[in-house]
Amino acid sequence: MITKKKQLEMALQAVPPHPRPDPNREQYHTPAKIAADVLWNARAYGDIERLKVVDLGCGTGILALGAALVGASEVVGVDVDADALQVADLEAKRLQIQDKCCFMEMDIRNFPDRADTVIQNPPFGAQKAHHQDADRRFLEKALEISPVVYSFHLAKTMDFLKLMVKAMDANISHVFHYDFPLPRIYHFHRDEMREVEVVVLRIEKLE
Repeated sequence: MITKKKQLEMALQAVPPHPRPDPNREQYHTPAKIAADVLWNARAYGDIERLKVVDLGCGTGILALGAALVGASEVVGVDVDADALQVADLEAKRLQIQDKCCFMEMDIRNFPDRADTVIQNPPFGAQKAHHQDADRRFLEKALEISPVVYSFHLAKTMDFLKLMVKAMDANISHVFHYDFPLPRIYHFHRDEMREVEVVVLRIEKLE
């Protein structure tokens, strides 16, 4: 098990991005530095070690793999993209954590299991205006299956997110702020790199 955040970041830097990213799914790779920080915070709050962690919309698995590396007993990644899941599976083998990791090809709404913690980076609407639909879909499912959720969202939607989380009988306990880099990977991108302000919310389901 990795015991230093810098070691975790270095291990996650080798996880590849989506092999063929789809702009309709907003498949942006979570940077290793941000992934490591979120996972390290989740571990510090007792939300990873010896627990079952699920990553909804896992892509190539950087959050799921990282959770396994810092002590989760079981990790499940869920995504509709078979190519991305193949990468995640290969990375689990490379990191020698395949016995902890399971990657499932399905719509997150069909995922049937429970989790101790969900850590997810859903499409947060950097390109599409109607990001609330994805926010709601992922948060509803996450809170359905888990009492604790870590979830990435655009910072500018914070007021909307507070109302949504409250309506779901849950509470935002912590907010982590990041500048999330978006590289030029789609044909309509004009800049080589731009950053968007992102929040990662730690959400607890109310009893």
